[in-house]
Amino acid sequence: MGLQGSNGSKKRFSRYVEGLASVIGHADRVGPLRDYCTGLMLPCGCKSVKPMAPVTAAQHQSLLHFVGQASWSDEKVLAKVCETVLPAIDRQGPIEAWIIDDTGFPKKGKHSVGVTRQYCGQLGKQDNCQAAVSLSIANRQASLPVRYRLYLPQEWAGDAARRRNAHVPEEIVFQTKPEIALEQLRWACEAGLPGGVVLLDAGYGNHTGLRTQIGALELTYVAGILSSTTVWAPGTKPLPPKRWSGQGRPPTRPRRSATHKPVSVKLLALGLPRRAWRTVSWREGTAEQLTSRFARVRVRPAHRNELHGEEWLLIEWPEGEKEPTKYWLSTLARDIAFKRLVDLAKLRWRIERDYQELKQELGLGHFEGRGWRGFHHHATLCIAAYGFLISEREAIPPSGPRVAAGLSQPALPANYRPRGAADPNRASHS
Repeated sequence: MGLQGSNGSKKRFSRYVEGLASVIGHADRVGPLRDYCTGLMLPCGCKSVKPMAPVTAAQHQSLLHFVGQASWSDEKVLAKVCETVLPAIDRQGPIEAWIIDDTGFPKKGKHSVGVTRQYCGQLGKQDNCQAAVSLSIANRQASLPVRYRLYLPQEWAGDAARRRNAHVPEEIVFQTKPEIALEQLRWACEAGLPGGVVLLDAGYGNHTGLRTQIGALELTYVAGILSSTTVWAPGTKPLPPKRWSGQGRPPTRPRRSATHKPVSVKLLALGLPRRAWRTVSWREGTAEQLTSRFARVRVRPAHRNELHGEEWLLIEWPEGEKEPTKYWLSTLARDIAFKRLVDLAKLRWRIERDYQELKQELGLGHFEGRGWRGFHHHATLCIAAYGFLISEREAIPPSGPRVAAGLSQPALPANYRPRGAADPNRASHS
């Protein structure tokens, strides 16, 4: 892959790099910026500094310093990438979703920043790895990560020696993955990004606090949840507070009883009548049409006996399966069309494709350094290169290849499962 196309493509790449250079600081960083992004798009096996330097005719030490030590801002570069690429995405259709997710990078040893034993979606199990949380904007045709941050486990956040060796900034404290995600969503609201429905897998969607805060930001969501999540069935809600005895403070908390209580979404789904289920089709990408069985009902989330508003509970139960396989809660409008609700829930597939291309085509997981700055600089440059390739897809004629500059769109492997859905016994984010 790479810039092996027309002179027009190469000129657009030069203009793209010039735009990024406007926020990257010193003029002597422009060359390494161009070389590093070029190296990420060239067909060399490993996208780390050592193999990229000779194929881009760049100096090894120059690239190494640029990605590992130079003090340019990842946030400013990502914002510039978004500003530059968003018009190209928007011309293919309005932004429909903000997708929160994280991705893991298997790592040996214990010295690379943030490495610990945790769930790694790439491996589908607990193992030694790094994990990063991201926010992407998406429509039906394209998506782009606009925020990206390493998850720093507690054992790292509280270890002064490890922090010092990995050059973790002082202002970085321990945050759970949902807390990082919420911070990214707040940034997107403040930055005025085109609005979209927030899409979450069960690792994030099962956190009532995160869903509540998303609502407080006046955003709607479609959030994956676990089958054990409890809700108040249609037409039911918590009992009113106990009658006041006249002493102490009047009771205000809604309540439940042994005979009046919420049910798990799985139990509710299994009890739905046959007429509740509909076969719905949706589209992934530009060609593949997929079909499954779904039901939806209006429920109230059950959390701490608080009285929550009604939401949609969407359930997927494919033909041939013994029980439902996926569940979502959504604050989308009561009158939303059934097919539209399913379509938005399934739009989360875009982030899986993002990570697949960023890893397989652009070497997102190939950084070999151990420090905080290098980890984020490498990821930012991968996203910058990815952004250019997204914008180049517009330049491909209908009879030409589907993706510009050699970026392929491989089919997902047959045994591939989205992070968070790979293991039904996987625990939610701590």
